[in-house]
Amino acid sequence: MENNTIVKEVCPTSTQELIIRGYLLLDIRESNEVENLAFDVAKLIHIPISELEERYLEIPKNEKIIVVCQTGERSWRAVDFLQKMGYTNLINMKKGLDKWVQKGFPTIGDSSAIPEHVCCGGSHSHC
Repeated sequence: MENNTIVKEVCPTSTQELIIRGYLLLDIRESNEVENLAFDVAKLIHIPISELEERYLEIPKNEKIIVVCQTGERSWRAVDFLQKMGYTNLINMKKGLDKWVQKGFPTIGDSSAIPEHVCCGGSHSHC
């Protein structure tokens, strides 16, 4: 039977609110990306997407998880994989770290390489 679970997608502003409510941030960017610029949040796991198939069991299944990457594209692939592995409490963060930085949310490292504006693609002014 095919898994047809619809995964929610949230913007960085909503992600901030969910982190405060105890959600876990799963950063699937590669290690060199994280070394340059990282999310500065309390509940965070970093597992590069290139290692996800070997390391996904490190992710607690009982947590509510927001999957993030640089732009929101790779995180969709990670969400799809994790769903196939039985994870159900998954959310994708759209526009990724790029939009997170543009919103002025906390990071560690050099954010100067992030473009100044990434269009949200909708009428959501809070994003």
